[in-house]
Amino acid sequence: MAAIDPRQHPDLIERAAHSLAPQTVQRLREAWTPSSKVVRFAGSPLALDGGSRLETFQVAYETWGELNADKSNAVLVCHALTGDQYVVGENPVTKKPGWWETLIGPGQPIDTRRFYVICANILGGCMGTTGPASINPATGMPYGLGFPVITIGDMVEAQVRLIDHLGIDQLFAVIGGSMGGMQVLEWCARHKQRVFSAMPIATAPRHSSQNIAFHEVGRQAVMADPDWARGDYHGNGKVPRNGLAVARMAAHITYLSEQALHEKFGRNLQNREARTFSFDADFQVESYLRHQGSTFVDRFDANSYLYITRAMDYFDLAAENGDVLANAFRGTRTRFCVVSFTSDWLYPTRDSREIVQALNAVAANVSFVEIESNKGHDAFLLEEPEFFATITGFVNAAAAHRGLQ
Repeated sequence: MAAIDPRQHPDLIERAAHSLAPQTVQRLREAWTPSSKVVRFAGSPLALDGGSRLETFQVAYETWGELNADKSNAVLVCHALTGDQYVVGENPVTKKPGWWETLIGPGQPIDTRRFYVICANILGGCMGTTGPASINPATGMPYGLGFPVITIGDMVEAQVRLIDHLGIDQLFAVIGGSMGGMQVLEWCARHKQRVFSAMPIATAPRHSSQNIAFHEVGRQAVMADPDWARGDYHGNGKVPRNGLAVARMAAHITYLSEQALHEKFGRNLQNREARTFSFDADFQVESYLRHQGSTFVDRFDANSYLYITRAMDYFDLAAENGDVLANAFRGTRTRFCVVSFTSDWLYPTRDSREIVQALNAVAANVSFVEIESNKGHDAFLLEEPEFFATITGFVNAAAAHRGLQ
């Protein structure tokens, strides 16, 4: 069955525009008809780890730079849980700059004058790649909970289809932080010959029970919102704003360190001289979290949040390889640079060391850097000169080994 083009169903957009906030409508437009490049796949179903398959699907992506003649300078960027393909340049929903412009662009550590950079919205996402907000060809309405549960591996296999479509046999580098780092590890385990160098950053070889617990709190917050409507909120012209905002607030705490929160907010009051003895946002940190939650709702799909967090929970690279993590990398010729941050308690340095030990066990080419930072898990997205220097050095050395000028 062919994919449905939502432009042929203007009633969906008109209905959304009538009942939802303008930014939410723009997000739905991006889910259905993305502003970025998009490639549709039909005739070759995507088999999923859970046993289902997608007969048709699409991948929305962006590129920067030029692919060289022998297609040896391609860098794939894998985004994190709430990221998207807009690594560089203005995001069409938020109107904000790309989320990794500190690392990627002209003159940056990953220089787009030198490399052809690709970033795709993940499978299950809500910025144009097929996910629960996409139109189900069988019904003409968004999939909702009719979308099959996916894994990190499924996300990678969808990216493989894109890389094949672009005619690239081997990627010069695959890089990503957090959930993006999980995708990097899956690439290196499933497609060893196709990755020349890899940079898994602030990530882990499996999702811990603590992280699964945080995700479950977020999912329950979404599903407890009456406007979630058992996943059919699109059909009801609603958005589970309160539940998704709470989920984002809880998750955002895990992205920061205690020191970063203390230095930024302390116990300072928000626009007032004294406590109100109420449940208003008396403290600056409360106001900050409420703002994070409310703005997130305008740019992200609630069902996508459920599906992507579940995919992260299922991630366990050792379990996929006979319960021995080193087996995932056996026979690899990829050059690795593993990076962690001292104040990251979501994916602490011990997780990165486990990856490094597994790589050492199979005599892989690996370097490891633990960077001193008080910024928590989000440090990989922020201004960290030592991080930039690490990536620059690794990329330059890998490029020299690859023979790239």
